[in-house]
Amino acid sequence: MIPTVSNPSQRILWDVSALLLAVGDALSARFGAVSVRGELSGFTRAASGHCYFTLKDADGAAATLRCAMFRRAASMLAFVPADGQRVELRGRLAVYEPRGELQFVVEAMQRAGVGSLYEQFLRLRDQLQAAGLFDPARKRPIAAHPRAVGIVTSLQAAALHDVLTALARRAPHVPVVVYPAPVQGADAPAALVRALAAAAARREVDTLLLVRGGGSLEDLWAFNDEALVRAVAASPIPVVCGVGHETDVTLCDLAADLRAPTPTAAAEMACTARQVLLDALQAQAEAMRHRVARRLQTQAQRLDLTALRLARPGRAVARQRQRVDTLAHALESAFARRVDHAAAALPRRADRLQHAARSALHDAHQRLDTLAQRLQALDPRAVLSRGYAWVEAGDGRPVTQVAQLDPGQTVQGVWADGRAALQVTTVTPGPGTSPAPAPRRRTGSRGSA
Repeated sequence: MIPTVSNPSQRILWDVSALLLAVGDALSARFGAVSVRGELSGFTRAASGHCYFTLKDADGAAATLRCAMFRRAASMLAFVPADGQRVELRGRLAVYEPRGELQFVVEAMQRAGVGSLYEQFLRLRDQLQAAGLFDPARKRPIAAHPRAVGIVTSLQAAALHDVLTALARRAPHVPVVVYPAPVQGADAPAALVRALAAAAARREVDTLLLVRGGGSLEDLWAFNDEALVRAVAASPIPVVCGVGHETDVTLCDLAADLRAPTPTAAAEMACTARQVLLDALQAQAEAMRHRVARRLQTQAQRLDLTALRLARPGRAVARQRQRVDTLAHALESAFARRVDHAAAALPRRADRLQHAARSALHDAHQRLDTLAQRLQALDPRAVLSRGYAWVEAGDGRPVTQVAQLDPGQTVQGVWADGRAALQVTTVTPGPGTSPAPAPRRRTGSRGSA
């Protein structure tokens, strides 16, 4: 209750709730409905639908104002608020009595522009994206079974505890190496770059987790540093980045090989759960046992069948003897059929042979008669029988030209029924007769005179 004062000089003693109520009334009476502009920071939406955030000056001044926007007013928003946005708020000042804090109860919000920090984020994002640092093609797969996992974060960060707890629960067999570095403040980017370089130089892990808990855009700004983003993209070890909450997106998230919504999710993505591996191993062991059992059963059946056959060798011998008899009978039948077929074909072949011999003999006689007729036609003695004669010199060579003769020379005249010695008395060459060639020894057939 608000105390009453009868004597102005009397000291007033307030209850806390009464004082806060009086201050709230004074603020309402003094300011009423007011409008204010600034930059959103730490925006959250509760499950109830109420929104809570901080409004700060966009020019970087240290002044901040805690704001609350209840569900009814939040349902009328025409856009989705996000950290870094410049907005204009209309509402009233009030005192939040449970904590005695000044707050601004927002009744309406409209977007006035993007804050300078967020604009810087967008400009750097576009620049690095044009340089190819966010290209999905350059991102590498994360090892499913790493020999060790590295964590780059602050030793005092709550994210480190969350990641270690998740790894101990999912994969207690995987060693963990921590590369400590501050995750907030002006010195954080350079320290984080050095931690990444140390991990790359030591090459003792297969996967790196770059993690930090949630916060405002200013709290997470170290992970938007250009040098750190380039170091993440150039890391020879695949990097899983889990910074902030699921709604927080940093440039390191875009450059990393894999983005996790939270640090705990980054730990879950870094390695396969031990139970999953054990289940897979158990399934393989069961499948192997089943295959071995089936193989043993098959071999046992074969062994039983072989044993059954060996137990009665007489039956096996009888089967083989019967098979031999069958084959012998088949061979005998085939031989008999072959002999019968050959015997039936022998007369036909003998007839064909005799016919071929007679034909060949007849053809030979015809060729011989033809050759005899041609030989008889070429016999020079047949020419002599028609009244011709030829002249031979003393050495038996035929005289084919008058130039071969000399007066007084003795030559031989040959007729069909004999020969006679002839004396050359005169030689009269015909017109155009050339001198006789030198005599040659006769090697061919005789010429006619």
